[in-house]
Amino acid sequence: MWSLMGIGGLGFWFRRWDSSAYLHSWCSVPCPSRLSLSRAYSIKSSSIGSATGLCLGQCCRIKPLSCKCKLGRSSQPPPDSRQHFSASSSASEAVLTAQSDIRKLFVANEKIGVLLLNLGGPETLDDVQPFLFNLFADPDIIRLPRAFRFLQKPLAQFISVARAPKSKEGYASIGGGSPLRQITDAQGEALMEALCGKDIPAKVYVGMRYWHPFTEEAIEQIKKDGITKLVVLPLYPQFSISTSGSSLRLLESIFREDEYLVNMQHTVIPSWYQREGYIKAMTTLIEKELLKFPKPQKVMIFFSAHGVPLAYVEEAGDPYKAEMEECVDLIMEELEKRGMANPCTLAYQSRVGPVEWLKPYTDETIIALGQRGVKSLLAVPISFVSEHIETLEEIDVEYKELALQSGIKHWGRVPALGCEPTFISDLADAVIESLPYVGAMAVSNLEARQSLVPLGSVEELLAAYDSKRDMLPPPVIVWEWGWTKSAETWNGRAAMLAVLALLVLEVTTGQGLLHQWGILPPFP
Repeated sequence: MWSLMGIGGLGFWFRRWDSSAYLHSWCSVPCPSRLSLSRAYSIKSSSIGSATGLCLGQCCRIKPLSCKCKLGRSSQPPPDSRQHFSASSSASEAVLTAQSDIRKLFVANEKIGVLLLNLGGPETLDDVQPFLFNLFADPDIIRLPRAFRFLQKPLAQFISVARAPKSKEGYASIGGGSPLRQITDAQGEALMEALCGKDIPAKVYVGMRYWHPFTEEAIEQIKKDGITKLVVLPLYPQFSISTSGSSLRLLESIFREDEYLVNMQHTVIPSWYQREGYIKAMTTLIEKELLKFPKPQKVMIFFSAHGVPLAYVEEAGDPYKAEMEECVDLIMEELEKRGMANPCTLAYQSRVGPVEWLKPYTDETIIALGQRGVKSLLAVPISFVSEHIETLEEIDVEYKELALQSGIKHWGRVPALGCEPTFISDLADAVIESLPYVGAMAVSNLEARQSLVPLGSVEELLAAYDSKRDMLPPPVIVWEWGWTKSAETWNGRAAMLAVLALLVLEVTTGQGLLHQWGILPPFP
């Protein structure tokens, strides 16, 4: 359940993918206007001294594992980062050319923390309504006109109460709550073990955007632990302004108000869909599931990704669609290397609201595949690394039923990565690779309270984000009669205006159905 409305600009770190190697060169790209993304990225080399990092933190301490790591110590200043990176024929060779040097330079006498970011989910049925309230109270989820911003929380309360019964049914069908927190905690424990095995003693924290553990609790724990270097790792393989971007907005605002956090050295790994370990882990899971079909070579591989509003990509330059398509290409290339040449398709699920989302839609694509005579379908939840409501209920129940009704005879689903060893080890390598960039910024910037953000400041990112959203034209300009996208959109707008009018009336008079139902408190 991602962002419903609104769009934005962004600044982010990216790596060029070459057919033979990763090129580990990082650059700074301010983003006052739309970013034009293509399959070939133009990257400018930069040294540690000019690289920028990111200040963030929303987390909860995971109980530390007992481990003993062998550390080297060095009193020498760190050399230029280019001495530690090289283009090579594989990502594993390109990680670092001097791992032991990196440990000596960036680990000795430091307390390293890793912050895993995720969406969050209700752990019990009683949590569903307050979780939905937190979701819809986010301005990145529902974008209200400036004059109506004061209605953000009343509207969130109204929508969460209205949607809670249906949502509870979904969570009840998967055991009474989301397993997302338990899985993310397990991933954190596994990552901490993997880092320890690579001689990096680090504490791992988990931060959820819309449910426990909340940001304030986590930050207090980070401060109590005395973390001096923090690596922020969103558990979203592909970057989107509706997932990682929303978390950055929240975390930046919290960091700016705390002297300790402002001065803490930190950096962000904004996306990692191109990493060799991630690609190989996904390919291995797909390969295992293919072999369960009667005729593996005849199976259509169906990548289903969480959708975002189309305007995010077309108007705000969100890289999500481009990164998703490249990710699918990389997985299929790896499958071909293993002797599997199955057909595949990519579609987007979980759309809500009247605005147009990325197409093709998952439900419509499943029906079309059935009509085309496809008999075997393997669903791959490509944008999820943990099982939750979208995989366990939406894919496993709703889409499976739709597939069987559409004439598809054999259905399978690739599990989310979870704690798959290759995946976890690769995340650990990503953290190690990021250590040279932790705190790689001039002290004067810290004193000026400039944001430490990859490829430009979060402040610039958010300024572009807001201005682009305000300047966007409406998705449908003219009315079209009949059962059309235009009519659907305008009906949605009319309904939203009606809801806003009712809320204004309720808030100003203190009377109405919302007060009678106890959704809004009575006037004193």
